[in-house]
Amino acid sequence: MNDNVTDNLDPEFRKIIEARHHDPFSVLGRHQVGENVEIRAFIPTAQEVMIVSGGHKMERIPGTDFFVWQGKPEGIPYHYRFIWRDEQNREHMARDPYTFKPQLSDFDLYLFGQGKHWNAYRFLGSHCHEVDGIAGVLFSVWAPNAERVSVVGDFNNWDGRRHPMRHRGTTGVWELFIPDLGPETLYKFEIRNRETGQVFLKSDPYAQRYELRPKTASIVWAEGTYQWQDDEWMEARKDFDWQHNPISIYEVHLGSWRRGPEGEFLGYRELAEQLVPYVKKMGFTHVELLPVTEHPYDPSWGYQSTGYFAPTSRYGTPDDFRYFVDQCHRNGIGVFLDWVPAHFPKDAHGLARFDGTALYEYADPRLGEHQDWSTLVYNFGRNEVRAFLLSSAMFWLEECHVDGLRVDAVASMLYLDYSRTEWIPNKYGGRENLEAIDFLRQLNIAVHEAQPGILMMAEESTSWPQVSRPVYLGGLGFDMKWNMGWMNDVLSYMSHDPIYRKYHHNMLTFSMLYAFTENFLLPLSHDEVVHGKGSLLNKMPGDEWQKFANLRLLFSYMYCHPGKKLLFMGDEFGQGREWDSSQTLDWYVLQYPFHKGINCLIGDLNRLYQRLEALHRYDFEWKGFEWIDCHDAEQSVLSFVRKSDNRLVVVATNFTPVPRKGYRIGVPEAGSYSEIFNSDLQIYGGSGMGNQDMRIEAEALPWMGRPFSLSVTLPPLATIVLEPETFKATPDNVD
Repeated sequence: MNDNVTDNLDPEFRKIIEARHHDPFSVLGRHQVGENVEIRAFIPTAQEVMIVSGGHKMERIPGTDFFVWQGKPEGIPYHYRFIWRDEQNREHMARDPYTFKPQLSDFDLYLFGQGKHWNAYRFLGSHCHEVDGIAGVLFSVWAPNAERVSVVGDFNNWDGRRHPMRHRGTTGVWELFIPDLGPETLYKFEIRNRETGQVFLKSDPYAQRYELRPKTASIVWAEGTYQWQDDEWMEARKDFDWQHNPISIYEVHLGSWRRGPEGEFLGYRELAEQLVPYVKKMGFTHVELLPVTEHPYDPSWGYQSTGYFAPTSRYGTPDDFRYFVDQCHRNGIGVFLDWVPAHFPKDAHGLARFDGTALYEYADPRLGEHQDWSTLVYNFGRNEVRAFLLSSAMFWLEECHVDGLRVDAVASMLYLDYSRTEWIPNKYGGRENLEAIDFLRQLNIAVHEAQPGILMMAEESTSWPQVSRPVYLGGLGFDMKWNMGWMNDVLSYMSHDPIYRKYHHNMLTFSMLYAFTENFLLPLSHDEVVHGKGSLLNKMPGDEWQKFANLRLLFSYMYCHPGKKLLFMGDEFGQGREWDSSQTLDWYVLQYPFHKGINCLIGDLNRLYQRLEALHRYDFEWKGFEWIDCHDAEQSVLSFVRKSDNRLVVVATNFTPVPRKGYRIGVPEAGSYSEIFNSDLQIYGGSGMGNQDMRIEAEALPWMGRPFSLSVTLPPLATIVLEPETFKATPDNVD
């Protein structure tokens, strides 16, 4: 702009030229001037501009890229088109976006501002839209501290002067309908801060698709086109009795489960064709995916997300992801998603200081930053941030048919002093993050109301009470909590040489002191096989045979212990190498008998766990468990009963490599017992000891406070499961 020529230019026009006008519709577009209309356009690089209807040539305001035409409105449609040539003499034609009225409803904006909108993704972000019969894309974004926000993309040469957005008053939301755009359009938001004048180029927080990293542009996605075929699953999900049914989860990192011949990622559709049959064959009831929300950095495994409404483009399109979920459901497999509302990364294109201020994060670093992870903490007290996170959860459950969310790092949300030396107490002087607690309760109430049958699981590693109890009882409202105490204790115990295990016997029994205070899930997750911790196999002591026997013992004990189950990929065949997300799993080891034995064992455990009601019916209640003997530390043996209303099984575990012949176990009923599982079978790589192919008669010899007892052989480093031929529930043996 030539300042000498435009000294007398209207200040409002100058703001448009300088890309700092907060209300471009007051200047651009169609304006009534008496009986005439005045049409104004600002088109940088245009050499000449015409209105298509009537062929009216627009006049350039000298020294600017402003073009104006005034005249009678006859013959000019309300939503007219411009045609112009640029500096390279290329011809362009487009409708004027500044003739369209506001599109976002006041009600949606009100709910969003109150933090009570469950589906903000339906109007914020980018959406294929039609106005007055004209197709285009409606863009909207929340940036309350911006002086100006523009949509930029290939369609306007990424020039923030071209498409400034309309400000929706005190809501802090900006919107613009751009006609004639469609799906696959690349775009970002260019934001100018009101106070500093700094300009930021940001990806759309609500985008449902992004470019493949390292590129970071958002992509307009035509949502609602996928044809789901899982109606039967979704209908049954509403009434799923998860508390009394088996849940066995296979935790997967999609990028390293398996790869293509050149080491490339498999797509969602390829994974559907390979992973789903494998999970089904292995007998798992669910898969749990490490975060597939879009993320820029591969080694973060998705835990530093920048796209909370977009399946990562590493593996395909949003509809490819829907196909994966669809195929899981059609094969009887549920899908859980690891979801990260606790923190987000500092990437310049992401949420950090989104409009030049601490918008999504707390402003004070003592509240708003995780030093350990170099990430930022969501401001759970800000209504619009709560609506953002709540809508993200709802998006995956409603739009992608995901069956539940595993909420990551809940402990870091609950405590203001979590891994901090400097922190700010709450208003009562305590260390609890009251705003985060309120958000979690609101989240769990909302998703359960909207999607009956879904499961919310908390990764919470402290003794916070009632994590998995209803909000109306004072709980946080989760369905299940990861039992990190059990996991830490049992892995620590198993790492000891068996000769010393008798000194650590309490590590096995302690979990039963609190086993039913929450609805617990037993996790042997990815966190236990990374960062120098080694694989589960290499945590086990002894020579090769003992390592594999210990691993079989660990898994069989886990499947018999109260609580739902989770196992990380690779553990199910005893991978020896620590998990590396940049490489595929070591599938080749399945050619070796010990690894193949572990694989066979896990399949059989899953089927046993599902077949026997006694092993899953009362995973969360005392009525499903009784100790037989928890005191035999000297021989490192545990024995207990698992039961349902009309069946029971007896479980005995030998945590030493010493076979125990003639080991006596008290039982509640007379009759014959059969060994229905033995982790020491030769097919699993064991020695073949045990009580196979024989019926063991209960003797009328009281033992361990029981009226009857069995004399059994306990194989070395093994679990056996015994089932009576008949069992009738009575008040004494059910309660």
